[in-house]
Amino acid sequence: MKNNIITVMRKEFARFFGDTRMLIMLLLPAVMIYLVYSFMGSALQNMLAPDEAYEPAVYVVNLPNSLRKAGLYGSVLSIEWDEADGTWEQVAGREADLLVIFPEDFDNKVAAFDVQTATGPAPNIEIYFNSANLDSLRVYETMVAFLDAHEATLANKWDINRDFTGGDLATQEDASATFIASLMPLLLLMFLYSGCMGLAPESIAGEKERGTIGALLVSPLKRGQLAMGKIFSLGILAFLSGLISALATILSLPKLMGAEGGISVDIYGASDYISLALVILSTILLLITLISIISAFSKTVKEATAAVTPLMIVVLLVGVTGMFGGSSTGTAGYLIPLYNSVQSMSGIFSLDYSAASVALTTASNLVFAFIGGFILTRMFNSERIMFNK
Repeated sequence: MKNNIITVMRKEFARFFGDTRMLIMLLLPAVMIYLVYSFMGSALQNMLAPDEAYEPAVYVVNLPNSLRKAGLYGSVLSIEWDEADGTWEQVAGREADLLVIFPEDFDNKVAAFDVQTATGPAPNIEIYFNSANLDSLRVYETMVAFLDAHEATLANKWDINRDFTGGDLATQEDASATFIASLMPLLLLMFLYSGCMGLAPESIAGEKERGTIGALLVSPLKRGQLAMGKIFSLGILAFLSGLISALATILSLPKLMGAEGGISVDIYGASDYISLALVILSTILLLITLISIISAFSKTVKEATAAVTPLMIVVLLVGVTGMFGGSSTGTAGYLIPLYNSVQSMSGIFSLDYSAASVALTTASNLVFAFIGGFILTRMFNSERIMFNK
């Protein structure tokens, strides 16, 4: 029995690796992921990075002496009221970055305003900017921060974290783990599904469409061995496809986030990778079994591709749950197919998981894959299903 299953697996490997198109389909997604993510990271970094040599065009009406002495942000040009409308149009037309209008006699109004006894609103500063212009948006944000800081000096009753940079106790490893855990489970599940989707319909529905399945079914090979051989071989190929795509994603993450983003995968150890491999392998066997069952019902590859669309939607929706953190459903959550895989991967990537949750997820997926394999074997034994009678 073992030799027969290995024979089927060798046949599938020979068919896959002997077809240049299949190899290209295996490598192309990973190459595209790396190039696209790297390009997006470089483009965003260039677009959002401030130009140190840029001189903002800031126009101010009624510039107060207090802010002039405090060193109002940037090189400002004081203008009169009758010039404000023209400057407003310049900001709207991206010819100027900012228009700031202070109330007349601003300093005296601020000095006279008392929060406890005031009967009216505080002096209001009008700031006009153009958010469609990144330079204008950056100048606006910097100006607001400057004004807020200056306002705080007028009634400085206490300080917060004055003598150190902050009280955030999260390490760089924590930040990296949190970000990766929110993104990678969804991406990994989609990569694994894509790898299975690109293999199972061609191997089963494709054999039926070409008429070659009949030769295999009438051979001395038991149909159960044929089903198991296809599941194992397709699972290995799907794992290879998912692994290549995942590596491409991990390698491109630092470029996508920018060099200063601090995203690193060096925080994971051997036990983390072993746990992840167990979850991924069991998930692949489950996915390849499900898609193989659907493909066995189909007459052509096109029909099988259309039939697995609902499963793709389910995979996508389940993958999104990984963006909201680990499972909070307890033991029962690790018994739900696919959902358990996402929650386990999220826990592994966030470095907040247990060996029991990984073992439960792996065992659960293998049980469901075994049940699916049994169903597929019964389907292979059905002349009506395999020969579309």
